[in-house]
Amino acid sequence: MTYNNLTRTLAAGTLILGAVFSLTACGHDRPRGEQSELQRLQSSCPSGKKLNTYVAWDGTTSNSSPETDAERLRIVADVARRTAVCGGHFTVAVFSASSGSTVTIYDGELDIPGATDIARLRRVPEAVDAVQAEVKASYGPAIAALPTGGTDINGIYRLAGEQQAQLGDEYQTVFTILTDGMNNLGGVVLDGGALSPEQASDLAEQVPVPQLPGAKVTVAGLGRVTGGTAPSELVAGLVAYYDRLCARTGAASCLSVTDWRG
Repeated sequence: MTYNNLTRTLAAGTLILGAVFSLTACGHDRPRGEQSELQRLQSSCPSGKKLNTYVAWDGTTSNSSPETDAERLRIVADVARRTAVCGGHFTVAVFSASSGSTVTIYDGELDIPGATDIARLRRVPEAVDAVQAEVKASYGPAIAALPTGGTDINGIYRLAGEQQAQLGDEYQTVFTILTDGMNNLGGVVLDGGALSPEQASDLAEQVPVPQLPGAKVTVAGLGRVTGGTAPSELVAGLVAYYDRLCARTGAASCLSVTDWRG
């Protein structure tokens, strides 16, 4: 069963994890130095291009906890902030058993108006707050709508490839997958024990992937399962697997890590 484009007007009363998430402050309560940080982000924007930011959030139970969910909301804010500063398209999708088993909980343009760069950057925090609020409101019902029974992380690459093809060369793709890496569907089993880096890389050669030329791909949370972190040997195999999978897409950069690096 396929779930797509869940309505974005969900009532706050339907929240499942409302107590977990806290939004950043607004207006005069903003931390000092925020404007400088936004200017720093602006200096790293791709020349002549907008960003196509696609965040795939693993909604399966193996890596779900209040702490993990709160951390992922902060990551969503990080990547939304950079997208708003540079301008571009921002998508957050929760997934489970396949690329068809996804619920899009945010999808829209983050192009902030302003007569000057300073005026535009001042509006970025408010835009990021709005993204967080919508993701927060939609996350619980989205998780409830997802089918259970497994995780197909590989399949989500297809959706990122489709969005890159749809938006075209005017955008640089920033593809972020938030997952523990424990894939067990689509012919690839990564939760059955540790693989050596060589075995994991060989396994990644067998998976069909789209081409993502010029993309920046990050897989974050590897080995961060419910109740703790997987053994280092298992994590090393996961890193090797996702690094190789990314390299085969032709992406400009690949980063596969346990802890998010903003």
